[in-house]
Amino acid sequence: MKSLLLKLLIGAALLGTISACNTIAGVGEDVSAAGRGITRGAESTKQKM
Repeated sequence: MKSLLLKLLIGAALLGTISACNTIAGVGEDVSAAGRGITRGAESTKQKM
């Protein structure tokens, strides 16, 4: 279940990155934001355990 959730989060982040960025700087910002989102999700899951 956890791995499925992680895969879905990563997939959503990648789709958002591909569709939302127009410049190299934009890619960096999008990847950084995706990383923060994944970190928050992991911390939230860790707290629930």
